[in-house]
Amino acid sequence: MEIHPYLSELVGTAILLLLGNGVVANVNLKKTYGNGQTKLLLIAFAWGLAVFVAAYITSKSSGAHLNPAVTLGLAFAGKFSWIHVPSYIISQVLGAMIGSWLCYIIYIDHYRITDDENIIRGTFCTAPAIRNFKNNFFSELLGTFILVFGILFIANPNIELDNSPIENFGIGSLETLPVGLLVIVIGMTLGGTTGYAINPARDFGPRIIYSLLPRKNKNSDWRYSWIPVIAPFTGGALAGLIYLIIS
Repeated sequence: MEIHPYLSELVGTAILLLLGNGVVANVNLKKTYGNGQTKLLLIAFAWGLAVFVAAYITSKSSGAHLNPAVTLGLAFAGKFSWIHVPSYIISQVLGAMIGSWLCYIIYIDHYRITDDENIIRGTFCTAPAIRNFKNNFFSELLGTFILVFGILFIANPNIELDNSPIENFGIGSLETLPVGLLVIVIGMTLGGTTGYAINPARDFGPRIIYSLLPRKNKNSDWRYSWIPVIAPFTGGALAGLIYLIIS
């Protein structure tokens, strides 16, 4: 796909400044998750590498969407059959639940001796650094938009699915590293406000598991939970629609 050179320069420079200034803001502004915290680097790199590993394993069989917002964005862009969207999303949520439960089992002794319930919940799902639902929603929407918009330029028609009226796109093995790097830079630059769920399954599935844990003082924060679900869906859909318009 080719974009007009002027539009390409506009979009590219806007993304460059958004992410470049984003990391400066995340590191220096008060009460962001990145302010004075070297652990942000570990978290951002680990999530990016986790995406790389998971995507590499699943790239040939499913296209490695691993994210309902990605699946939705590909569908809106006309690169993935709507027939398979519900099944993909259900599989992603169930996978997220299983993965978070396995993490809990591995660290169960450490969970038992940790008293801060916010820290416990934070190992399962996200929470805003400053609670402002309007801004939190926009942060998740924009982060997911950048993720899905980037993936749309990376994805290739490499999945063969039954009953699909169109050629299905996904991430191939050669595209897994660029996507992992994309997740790393989003975490470092835009993740300071909400912890960058940018994936409805990543937040909703583990939040369900946390809500089922036998802990006395648990607070699943369902009042906030709709934001890391609806905002990524919205960002993914917008990315797909804009890609479709300019392609």
